This record gives sequence, structure tokens and C-alpha cells, in this order.
Amino acid sequence: MTSVIENKLAELGVTLPDAPAPAANYVPFVVSGNMVYISGQISANADGLITGKLGDTLTVDQGAAAAQTCAIALLAQLKAACNGEIDRLVRVVKLGGFVNSTPDFTQQPQVINGASDFLVAALGDKGPHARAAVSAPSLPLGVAVEIDGVFQIA
Repeated sequence: MTSVIENKLAELGVTLPDAPAPAANYVPFVVSGNMVYISGQISANADGLITGKLGDTLTVDQGAAAAQTCAIALLAQLKAACNGEIDRLVRVVKLGGFVNSTPDFTQQPQVINGASDFLVAALGDKGPHARAAVSAPSLPLGVAVEIDGVFQIA
């Protein structure tokens, strides 16, 4: 059976990677009833970690692109949580976005829009969500962005 969500992702030029393994003593997701809580996913692409600090070494556009990679990793984790059946997704409920930035950087929402805009484009009516976008003086491994998420499934 062809996945509606994965077909839409393919139209956007995205293939979900395997869900990233946890980097420490935690689980990548917890399923409780019809909710999936996904641990923070850090900015990375095929070339490796996307590192840097917004307001110093990275532009807002670069940060938004990094945030999109976090959203893709969230969807990969969601697929794993649903035993490969990502179309069980009912809606994205909430994202928590963390931006590695300088003390005077104030465009965290624009950076996390990289994830939010992508999820709405990929998921349509299932994509809009509540969220937070906050600054952090540093993030694990020096990554630019980390995002966790809550998803409702059927």
C-alpha cells in the first residue's frame, strides 16, 4: 500500500531516512494512547551535523533549512513509532524548537518556521500545530537547531 504522506514528501523531493538512533540514555519516542512524544531531533543532513550559531556563523535562512532537517527526522521517528504506517498521523500537535543563537539574536520564530512551513506543506491540514521557539546558548554537539514534537495518531 502506498503511503499518502510519503507520496507528498516525494513530490517535495524528500525521502524519509531511517529514524536516527538516540545519542544518550533516552528513547527516541514514547507512544501513550493515541499520542506520540518524540525526543529532540538535531539538525543534520546527508553531509553530517549542521552546526553553528544563529546571529554569528549562520543566517536565518540557513537556520530555517537546519530546522527543516529536524522536521524530517521527526517524521522518520513518527514512522518508526507507527510501525512503518506514517499515514496513521491525525495531526501534529506541538513542536518545541531550540535555536543555538547569540544573546542578541531575536529571530528564533523565523528559524523554526523552517520546520513548521515544511510540516504544513508536507501534511496539509494535519500539519498546523502549537509551538515554542526559544534561544539556547548552546546545543548538543554544537548543532544549530533541535526540535521535539507531539503527534496524535489513529
